[in-house]
Amino acid sequence: MQTPRIRPLSPPYEPAVAAQLAAMMPAGVPPIHLFRTFAKNLKMTTALSSWGGYYLSDEFSLTLRDRELVIARVTARCRCEYEWGVHVAFFADAAKLDREQIASLAHGYSSDPCWTSERDRVIIAAVDALHDHAELSDDLWARTTTELSEQQVLDLFLVSGWYHGISYAANGARVALERGAPRFADFIPS
Repeated sequence: MQTPRIRPLSPPYEPAVAAQLAAMMPAGVPPIHLFRTFAKNLKMTTALSSWGGYYLSDEFSLTLRDRELVIARVTARCRCEYEWGVHVAFFADAAKLDREQIASLAHGYSSDPCWTSERDRVIIAAVDALHDHAELSDDLWARTTTELSEQQVLDLFLVSGWYHGISYAANGARVALERGAPRFADFIPS
């Protein structure tokens, strides 16, 4: 395990920090390491909280499953075990991702047999294309727009970029892995 480069804040928090951290977490859940690290720059944390909150809200045009496919794939491709593990721990069940699909998101491909839905395959392929080439081929664009509306495609593009940024921050700061969160090695494909 690597030593964090930026140590997260620890309680007791200043009132403004405590309020911001409480707003970023479900009621009764202590703030995660990443948010406590970000809170060292409270103005940045306050600004990003609104945008990040959009991705977790009912206003976001992609389904919870679609969103978690994107986030798990982006964070896995960025080798951000921290954020990948947090999302698998908090959202995999709600997104109805099974063990084989979680392993594929971490280590596999959109063509893996566990992906029986064209929508799932397209979302994973789109994330991979954005990661590898920063764009979609015309063929992949046609497949993507068959499955997703233009509004959903725009949300897919920006949530992919957002979680690249989150991955860069978590990896760069070497945020300590959350206790009990899954690790990539926990989901080696069979």
